[in-house]
Amino acid sequence: MSAADVLALLRERGRTLAVAESLTGGLLTDAFVQVPGASDVLLGGVISYATELKHEVLGVDRALLEAEGPVHPEVARQMADGVRRALAIGGRIADVGVATTGVAGPDPQGGRPPGTVYAAVAIGSRLVAVTGGFAGDRAAVRAAAVRLALDTLVAQLRAE
Repeated sequence: MSAADVLALLRERGRTLAVAESLTGGLLTDAFVQVPGASDVLLGGVISYATELKHEVLGVDRALLEAEGPVHPEVARQMADGVRRALAIGGRIADVGVATTGVAGPDPQGGRPPGTVYAAVAIGSRLVAVTGGFAGDRAAVRAAAVRLALDTLVAQLRAE
């Protein structure tokens, strides 16, 4: 599914979206911003490339980050949930949060090989993370992570 399809689903349901990115470095938010009318749904995004920002800005548990590192499914879930609160407007948190974290390469990180990606979606109290393993250079892994996040969003919206 495309970013336009995701935004259309969210718009139909009157939902807002917040994005937290690590390895994708803004590519996911950019995919949404390229769609005319995205501002009806998209509140914004946080690029938490530094591990400490995941804790300081998104509220990811420090002990989890110390134990597992930034590339872990629970980190992705907490990022997706945390960005909803970080981008709250007037005390109203975003309806949906989506997050990406992983290893774009070329070297492993925290014992995880290049191509390891986690995408997560937070809708209400439901927090879902999915795992992807992708081959290719940094650009290919990052693009695959965006597709994984979009597909995960669509699946979770349809599961409601």
